Amino acid sequence: MSLETSKTLGGIGAILILVGSLATTYTFGVITIIGVILVFIALNGLANYYHESGIFTNAIYSLVAGIVGVVAAAAAALYIIFDTTILTKLLQDIYPSWNGSWSTISSLRGMTPVTSNISTGDVTSALGAIFLVLVIVWAFGIVAAFFARRSLKTLSSKAIVGLFSTASLLLIIGAFLTIIFIGFLLMWVAALLIAIAFFQIKPQPEQPVSTMAPPPSTPTPV
Repeated sequence: MSLETSKTLGGIGAILILVGSLATTYTFGVITIIGVILVFIALNGLANYYHESGIFTNAIYSLVAGIVGVVAAAAAALYIIFDTTILTKLLQDIYPSWNGSWSTISSLRGMTPVTSNISTGDVTSALGAIFLVLVIVWAFGIVAAFFARRSLKTLSSKAIVGLFSTASLLLIIGAFLTIIFIGFLLMWVAALLIAIAFFQIKPQPEQPVSTMAPPPSTPTPV
């Protein structure tokens, strides 16, 4: 894959990630996934071009950490949903006439909630379980951002494009601050800088070939 193709795919992919993040509700994440795929194809091409495997390897580690985080969080969420000591108990406090069977969960729509029955202990347990899921996502998000930063910093030094390094810094700071809104904003700005940085990549200048004749050899004395 040529350098021009790699930088174009990377730039377009980063732009699609930006657009997809703003329109997730309407696109169901499809645009974002396509953007991620294009960026990874570009990083693989650039890793081959610069003969630096760390560019693509660290990006893969970042992706794996993100996927593991999502799976772990989903598993924890499912456990919470089907754990009768947490969510079921809370729902039974709110809907006393519900029999507690998840097969009849749809019947809650016709029931009147009774908030006065909610106990502090049940609310605390439910909030604690939700907090656990968020912590799992947050922790793996930081790990993913760490490897993404390593990939982008390596690319920055090889391509001599400082925006990649700047974007990687914003990315990891944003990952730490995702507990507040500004974290997501920083990560969005990082994706924007990455898109710009891809289009700033230029071919490496070729090393001039020396045309000077070698110095004459000194005859060996007999």
